Amino acid sequence: MSFKIILFFLIINVPLLRAQKCVDTIETNIGKILIFSNQTWRLYNENTFDGIMNKRVHDFMTKNQVFSYKINWNNNSCFSGVRNDLGQLKDSIWVHVNGGESSAYFPPVSGAVTSTYKYRNGRYHLGMDLDLETGDTVYAAWSGKIRYAKYNEGGYGNLVIMRHPNSFETFYAHLSKILVYPNQEVNAGDAIGLGGNTGRSYGSHLHFEVRFYDATINPEEIIDFQSKKIKKDSVLLHKSLFRAGAKPSDYYLSESIDESDNEKKVFDESSDQPATVKPKPVVRSTQAKYYRVKSGDSLSTIARKHNTTVSQLCKLNGLKTTSVLQVGKSLRVK
Repeated sequence: MSFKIILFFLIINVPLLRAQKCVDTIETNIGKILIFSNQTWRLYNENTFDGIMNKRVHDFMTKNQVFSYKINWNNNSCFSGVRNDLGQLKDSIWVHVNGGESSAYFPPVSGAVTSTYKYRNGRYHLGMDLDLETGDTVYAAWSGKIRYAKYNEGGYGNLVIMRHPNSFETFYAHLSKILVYPNQEVNAGDAIGLGGNTGRSYGSHLHFEVRFYDATINPEEIIDFQSKKIKKDSVLLHKSLFRAGAKPSDYYLSESIDESDNEKKVFDESSDQPATVKPKPVVRSTQAKYYRVKSGDSLSTIARKHNTTVSQLCKLNGLKTTSVLQVGKSLRVK
């Protein structure tokens, strides 16, 4: 089939490509690559991918929650286009981050942390800044698939986004050069770009984010950046983790909101207009504790094991004393 016929077929059958002005196609051993007039490209034979890389997690997020969470596959936007409020999570879920459904973790760069996930300079910083020199190699933290790889006008600069079988997405921002392309499959430790200072940046560094269904989570909840290792092979995700500026394992123990709190700005490096939010107050009188239900467990046996009462377990988990416990479900016991 000639180039003109291929191009005509694409223009007629794929309106999106027509809008992007496909100017060339290249046949490779990984499939057909489409070249666009804006100097971007993608694999044509993978445009039907639904973005689901962990069916277990996705089934849980769509069937066990107050409402069905969505996660799209979008090569042209740094976010998937869905506003998921993870603060409304009904049930917690275990996610493997080092083995099991996930590859082993690989540190994206060797540099030290220069800024953490926190409130700074009047707005929230939703990732970790890691030191590097322009031109240093940046590596994939886990194996996965490239969802986004191009210059981001909102502030990230040259940005690579990977989606992983462990259900997380990782962001690698301010790169001087991108070494991967959308829909490419990449292994943990593969080079995906070179460090730089592009976008809204005031010195060479890597801005590194971890997101779950488009919501940021403090990377330090998962990774020890000093030792450059994963803290635990699995992490329990619950709604208290998905708030701007959350410290590792700094959980809410009260659902009340103090309306007198000053409004603060969220800055995710993707927009010139940060959103306004009212953070919930943190009550640190004790630390939340969870227990996974096993076969043969009952509310009374779990209560005795954790030195609490059935009524307290019901209150913490929204249960009735007659509720049937689901094996594998996470119960809050403290």
